Amino acid sequence: MHTLVRGSPANYLENLNKLRTEKAVAALEAQWLQAQNANNPDLLTPLLADKFVNTSPDGKVTGKAETVAEVGSYVKDSGTNSEVKVIAYGDAAIATGIWKMKMKDPAGKINDLNIQWTDTWVKMPNGKWQCVASHGSSIKM
Repeated sequence: MHTLVRGSPANYLENLNKLRTEKAVAALEAQWLQAQNANNPDLLTPLLADKFVNTSPDGKVTGKAETVAEVGSYVKDSGTNSEVKVIAYGDAAIATGIWKMKMKDPAGKINDLNIQWTDTWVKMPNGKWQCVASHGSSIKM
């Protein structure tokens, strides 16, 4: 007796590739958080595309250099991500989640951050995934 398998081998491979992409991008999001927790810009730099665009919760739009430089302003080991979800679309992926972190303002005061974030990732011609855009909105928790 033969078991009927629904879907074609192409559908199976497409779903497998989506799962692999989602897992890979989730791991990159974890590396981003690790960079922030360690105050280590070298961990973050390779994750961001050269023309990366960030929109902060206050509406400020910055590029890769400003985003990487900001890594040093976080209170070490204070960050967590929750509700992380990744959806793959071929050579692009959207990641969302909630980020809780403590950050020092220019005056040295420590502020609690609760940010709902959305990151857009693209598989580059060299095969590596990089974030091309990020947006964060402050939320009350």
